[in-house]
Amino acid sequence: MNQQKQGRFLSVDVFRGWTVAAMLLVNNAGDWDHVFPWLEHAEWHGCTPADFIFPFFLLIVGLSVSLALSPQLERGADVKQLGSSVIWRAVRLFVLGLLLHWFATWTIEGRAFRLFGVLQRIGLCFAFAGLTVLYVRSYFQRWILTCLILLASSLALLSYGSLEPGKNLADLLDTLLLGHLAYQFDPLTGFAHDPEGIFSTLPAFASVLLGVQAAHFLRQSRLSALYAIGAGLLVGGYLLSFWLPMNKQLWTASFVLWTSGAAYVVIAFLHWLIDLKHLPAVGRSFGINSIAAYAGSWIATCLLAFTGWGDEWYRNVFYPLLAPRFGENFSSFAFAFAFTAVFAGLMHGMARKGWRIVI
Repeated sequence: MNQQKQGRFLSVDVFRGWTVAAMLLVNNAGDWDHVFPWLEHAEWHGCTPADFIFPFFLLIVGLSVSLALSPQLERGADVKQLGSSVIWRAVRLFVLGLLLHWFATWTIEGRAFRLFGVLQRIGLCFAFAGLTVLYVRSYFQRWILTCLILLASSLALLSYGSLEPGKNLADLLDTLLLGHLAYQFDPLTGFAHDPEGIFSTLPAFASVLLGVQAAHFLRQSRLSALYAIGAGLLVGGYLLSFWLPMNKQLWTASFVLWTSGAAYVVIAFLHWLIDLKHLPAVGRSFGINSIAAYAGSWIATCLLAFTGWGDEWYRNVFYPLLAPRFGENFSSFAFAFAFTAVFAGLMHGMARKGWRIVI
C-alpha cells in the first residue's frame, strides 16, 4: 500500500507494459501480406483488438499523470514548477518522435518524413492531461470538459457532411495544414491523411482525460465504480456507434467511449489481481521502460529494414520452419512474437539492474 500512497501502482505498470508489448507485436509482422485479422487495424470504420492498443496507452498516460501529480498537489507543491516540468517532458516526447521519424527516412527506402505520429500524440496528450490536473482541480469540471471535447469533435465531423476517406473534416485539415508532412500524401492530388493528424488529436484528449478520471477511483480502490463506469462507457460507445461509427483514424467519440470503457474494466481487474491480491506483476518491466521499449523497437525495425536482415531471417528461418505446417499467418506472427520476446528480455534485464530511462 505504500506504493499506492506515493501514487504508483504495480497494476498500472503492468497494464502499460502489456500495452507496449502489444504495440510491438502488431507493428512487426514478418510478412505484411499475411497477418491474423486480430493483429490488423480496421481498414476504416470498426474496432479490432489491435485498435484498442493506442487508446489504452493514452488512457494510461492520463491515469499515470494524475497518479504522479495529485499527491504532489496535495502536499502543496508549486503548481508553476510542476507545469513547467509537464511541458518540458511533453516537448521531449514530441522531439523524440520527430527524431525517430527522421531515422526512419534515413534507413528505409522511400519513407517520407512525417511531422505527427504516436510519440508526438503522446507528448501532446501528456501536456494536456498534466495541465488539466494542475489547473482544473474539480472532478466534475473534468467530466464536463471531456463531454465538451467529444461533443465538439463529433458535431464538427458530422457537420462537414462525410465520414468517408478523403472526404472528411480531419483529412481536409491534414491536407491543408500538413500536406507532404502527413502519413499519406498524394503529390498529384495534394491529398493528405494522417491517423495521428491534427483534428483527431482533439478527441484523443478525451481519452487521456478519461484516464485522469480513472485515477480518482483507483487511488481509493473503488473497484465497483471503475467497473460501473467502464460498463457505462462500453454501452454508450456501442449505442453511439449507430450514429457515429467507431473509427480509430478519426478517433470518433464512439471509439473513445468503447475503448475507454474496456480500459476501465481492465484497470479494475488488474488492480484487484495485482495490488490487492498481490499476484505477480508479470510484464511490469515493459511498463516502467515503456518509451525506451517503443523507441528501441522502432530503431531495431529500421535497422532490420536497412540491412535486410529482417527479411533474411523471416525467409530463411521462420517461413520454411513454420509456414508449411501452420500457415503463413502463423509464421508471420511468430516473427513478431520473437521480436517482442527479445525486447521483453531486454526490458527484464534492465529492470533487474534497476535501470529506468525517463524521457
